[in-house]
Amino acid sequence: MRVLIDTNIALDWLAHREPFHEKAERVMQTCMDGEWEGYMASHSLTDLFYLLRKDFSADERKQLLMLLCRYFHILAEPKETILATLENAAWPDLEDGLLMQCAAEQHLDYIVTRNEKDFRDSLIPAISPDRLLGMIRG
Repeated sequence: MRVLIDTNIALDWLAHREPFHEKAERVMQTCMDGEWEGYMASHSLTDLFYLLRKDFSADERKQLLMLLCRYFHILAEPKETILATLENAAWPDLEDGLLMQCAAEQHLDYIVTRNEKDFRDSLIPAISPDRLLGMIRG
């Protein structure tokens, strides 16, 4: 299975945000163990670096991002991807739109997010960690 990890899932895991940490950790670990092929958008890394500034030093944040780069495919967002996202009137949120566009361009199976409703117009289905982990167990 090939999954794109939304920033909120990585943030839940790295910042130990409750009550979401445990399921986010299971999703991330499953990708890191190679059971699923994990992807992240490059803009998620810059977002994480900024969002984690209160919890970690710059050096610690760099180490965390290097860990993600080691285990996840990082999808670059060239100008064409950004323009396609900006031109899509159904996607008013740039960050979510970029994730949808990246997932579609790579023909991924799912976008893993806690905000499924924000991805209603996605060509690639969005799924919560709960639903994904339940589907795998079932």
